[in-house]
Amino acid sequence: MSRIALISHPACRRHDMGAEHPECAARLDVIQDRILASGLDLSLTQISATRAQRDDYLRAHSEQLVSLVEQRIPKEGYADLDGDTHLCPHTMASVERAVGAGLTAVDAILGGTIDSGFCAVRPPGHHASQDHSAGFCIFNNLAIAVRYAQSKGIERIAVLDIDVHHGDGTQSIFAQDANVLLCSLYQNPLYPNPEPVERANLIQSPLPPASDGNALRQVVQEQWLPSLTQFAPQMIFVSAGFDGHIEDDMAALKFVEQDYAWFSQCIGQFARTHQVKGIVSFLEGGYHLSALARGVEHYLRGQLAAFDG
Repeated sequence: MSRIALISHPACRRHDMGAEHPECAARLDVIQDRILASGLDLSLTQISATRAQRDDYLRAHSEQLVSLVEQRIPKEGYADLDGDTHLCPHTMASVERAVGAGLTAVDAILGGTIDSGFCAVRPPGHHASQDHSAGFCIFNNLAIAVRYAQSKGIERIAVLDIDVHHGDGTQSIFAQDANVLLCSLYQNPLYPNPEPVERANLIQSPLPPASDGNALRQVVQEQWLPSLTQFAPQMIFVSAGFDGHIEDDMAALKFVEQDYAWFSQCIGQFARTHQVKGIVSFLEGGYHLSALARGVEHYLRGQLAAFDG
């Protein structure tokens, strides 16, 4: 059995924000199609995401936010949550599995059955803070999984965010947690236009528009890897956004799929040589469907090269 798992659930397709919304079910369809067409499915372990419970959302979010989301779920049509994030009657069915995928990955890693789990889920999560949903994100899938891993005894956790948009929700949730190191790469200026912050457990790596894979490599090699080595994480969580791809018009970075493969293999090799228990990656952004599918394929191939090679 492969030590690299793809974790998802058909219910993640049910969340719908309208016909013209870029965060759509087709994102998961093209990923699955690409994995099958490339034969990559033969090299992966496929795991069905468990269903998260209400108490799981409360690991990272306030009762006020959880109740607000529950109350706003419409019986039909759509309900607005934050301006560009909408709810439909089936949203909670998707949220349960999007959050549950992270819990499933943590359990599989701590149970010794996998080294790495890629959660191909939606809605995404990294803009959701303790008290607010935002930016297509309802609950913060990664932050909940980190809190879950902490509840299982994992003391030092590194979070790496490579989405083109700054993971402001994740940054705010772990602002006061010295046991979580956040390394965050993003295009600047771009939504949500974060302010520079200096904290011992935070490395912000803003990139100007038109930055390419060389800039990614420089950030990882010169800023992130030395800090990761010093921090010595026991687990690594990745907000894997693919909207930094040159073909994605959501922003203006110039990453290509080989850059995602390089990053994935680099972090996998770090985990393997530094006794990290495992890596949990979450699909965040990525809205050019073909580029997204290719990016995820190469990201998974990078994990395979690091762990199964």
